[in-house]
Amino acid sequence: MLENSTIARPYASAVFELAQENGQVEEWSAMLGLLSLLVSDKTMRQLITNPKVSRRQLQDLVFEVCGDGLSDLGRNLVKVLVQGDRLQYASSIKSQYEQLRAAAEGRVDVEVVAAYALDEQQQTGIAEIIAERLGKQVNVKTSVEESLIGGAIIRAGDSVIDASLRGRLSELRNELIRR
Repeated sequence: MLENSTIARPYASAVFELAQENGQVEEWSAMLGLLSLLVSDKTMRQLITNPKVSRRQLQDLVFEVCGDGLSDLGRNLVKVLVQGDRLQYASSIKSQYEQLRAAAEGRVDVEVVAAYALDEQQQTGIAEIIAERLGKQVNVKTSVEESLIGGAIIRAGDSVIDASLRGRLSELRNELIRR
């Protein structure tokens, strides 16, 4: 089975291209956010995968729930996703769309997972270093994972910097095993 990102990528690219052409990048972010929220609902996920619910019923349900939150082009996307049994990938499409948007706007989202909560000064320092390296505006999101023991893991797009104590101990263990 194909990975979510592989399935979502062509949809996200097509929607982003359409949004840029029509000057509706912000509007599409909102529509995709609405669809993403909808498909993340437990009841909705059950309906999406229920073979007793016809594609037409599912499409009509999405239209009813989303109401005016979808433009005509947004409704066309829903039709395409429902007909292709791809509605469940709306969250992945939204995520990839936002990555394309950020890249086009010269921004990058950076995820910092640290062993302990980072204060504002530490977050700002990380953002400045990465912004200088990448030449882009940086938006830092942080979370805590105590199992790292110390340090942090920084993810910016496809790049990952593992500066955690857990990561260093793992490297040391692998080095000892090789010898």
